[in-house]
Amino acid sequence: MQNNASIHFRCGTFQNHGSGYFRKLQTIAAFFLFFIITPQLFAQNNPDTNDSELRAYYDTQLSLPKNQVVKARVIEIVYDDTAESRPDMPIESDFRYQHLKIEILTGKHKGEVYTVRNTIELAIPYRLIFKLHEKMILQLDEDETGKIINLKIYERARDIKVYILIALFAAALIIVGRKNGIKALITLGITVGLIFGIFLPCIIRGMNPILLALAVCSAAAVLTLLIISGNNKKTYTAIIGTIGGVIVAGIFAFIAGKILMLTGLGSEDAQMLAFIPQHRRIDYQGLLFAGIMIGALGAVMDVAMSISSAMWEIVSVSPHVSKKQLMQSGMNIGRDIIGSMSNTLILAYVSTSIPVLLIFLLFSNGFTEIVNLELLASEVLRAVAGSIGLICTIPLTVYCVGQLYHPKA
Repeated sequence: MQNNASIHFRCGTFQNHGSGYFRKLQTIAAFFLFFIITPQLFAQNNPDTNDSELRAYYDTQLSLPKNQVVKARVIEIVYDDTAESRPDMPIESDFRYQHLKIEILTGKHKGEVYTVRNTIELAIPYRLIFKLHEKMILQLDEDETGKIINLKIYERARDIKVYILIALFAAALIIVGRKNGIKALITLGITVGLIFGIFLPCIIRGMNPILLALAVCSAAAVLTLLIISGNNKKTYTAIIGTIGGVIVAGIFAFIAGKILMLTGLGSEDAQMLAFIPQHRRIDYQGLLFAGIMIGALGAVMDVAMSISSAMWEIVSVSPHVSKKQLMQSGMNIGRDIIGSMSNTLILAYVSTSIPVLLIFLLFSNGFTEIVNLELLASEVLRAVAGSIGLICTIPLTVYCVGQLYHPKA
């Protein structure tokens, strides 16, 4: 039903283009099939995927009992000493406790009531202190008979609030953008699906992260721009400019990363992944470069589409403009975009690293120590490589428009 609705909507949008719509639909379907089937073929020929030891490990893991994650609600606070004043006790020795009567809300044990103890270590800034009727996430262990033998508080329940935020974003996009807003949501879903449905599973199977990122970025650019802008020259030039910019960002990241001798293990997240034995064949350095390419995709696509759209608008208004004048106008537009978009990329990367930067400034011996850390060098490479890819997108897109444009006599 969802596919039919999507097709009906697209037909209504492109009904004046005749067979052009069907060509567009065939192109989208072809790209979907190519980028879904090709990784599977590579994975089948990958020696890491067919490794008997790795397969045996997964078979063993599948046979083991798994921790269940369930949602629960606090229905009574039996004991709580979190508000007590203990001025004479050192904070590193101060432990507080909550005894919480909870009702399980999900899973096969839904409706069952248990009492759990919540231990709060005041020396740790991140504390889970619950109030009456507040919801939480629990890890649940069962014995062979299915009886619960252990309950452990894992986190607060935030899923409903997260869904509300996403719904507010979607509503704002649709209200302001209308049909284009709906298209934007569709393309966003496609991009997320490519990353979670193809990129990440294939990384786990041991595929090359850089080539895989290039394939996913190319597919996302083609599908996104075709849906948003339609089957026309403006779209084609934007696609070429986007893919070219992502390739430049990837090549620069690869060369600079090799020169800087980055391992891809500068962050705690990557180090945690490296400690999982069955994923020891993952290329962590390639994963760093792939992340840079995917991170630059959005800004690069925005720049390519803006320049392509502006240049073809000039053509529609002034069909007799010379190719040289058109390309000069495109470069002038691109130069106006460079400053703000480069700031956008760099500030986006810096904003995610503010806590780490503060730690470095507070506990390091000087700037020399900070700048030589792999974590900081990796973040600098992300910002610089993405910005260089964005900058190179401008002349690439301008050149593509110039090659496809033929001034009228």
